[in-house]
Amino acid sequence: MITRMDTDIGRIMALLKSLTIDNDTLVFFCSDNGAAKRWDGIFDSSGPLRGNKTNLFEGGIRTPMIARWPGKIAPGQTSSAVWYFADLMPTLAELAGIRPPSSIDGISILPTLLGKAQRTDDRFLYWEFLTNNFLQAVRWRNYKALRQAPDKPLELFDLTKDIAEEHNIAAENPDIIAKFEAYLKTARTYSPNWSI
Repeated sequence: MITRMDTDIGRIMALLKSLTIDNDTLVFFCSDNGAAKRWDGIFDSSGPLRGNKTNLFEGGIRTPMIARWPGKIAPGQTSSAVWYFADLMPTLAELAGIRPPSSIDGISILPTLLGKAQRTDDRFLYWEFLTNNFLQAVRWRNYKALRQAPDKPLELFDLTKDIAEEHNIAAENPDIIAKFEAYLKTARTYSPNWSI
């Protein structure tokens, strides 16, 4: 998989260079989900994170993003800003001078890309997954709430202290759970294609 990605990303970068637009093009490398499930010792790449693709633990949703934009993004620059896939569209819209609808999820992370201060963790990030069960996850600041089925209570994890999501601290933090529950009442938009 890595060899294939390396080859194909190299082909894209070579094409940009042959068109002489490589120094004027912002290139993102990111994923909409975490590592694949482990099979017989392969694809075991979630590291210390619990879970993988098809669930909402950090191993299933936490992904890196790499951005290359010569003259705009400093080489070697890193950021621990919290972002998620929904932030790409508002970021690209800002770059194009287009105002995205206010009802969409996500924010422009252009300031972060340009090395400017931007607070990205004081908002709710929402995920849901509709397969065997209806799963929901919400991130806010250093906390993450997870519901593993519609009739289950929220689990709560402090990601700064428990990146592996092994210690459910919901019982000790009813005020934080209440914030998540209030948000979840407004987070989901009904769709006849994805009913629960």
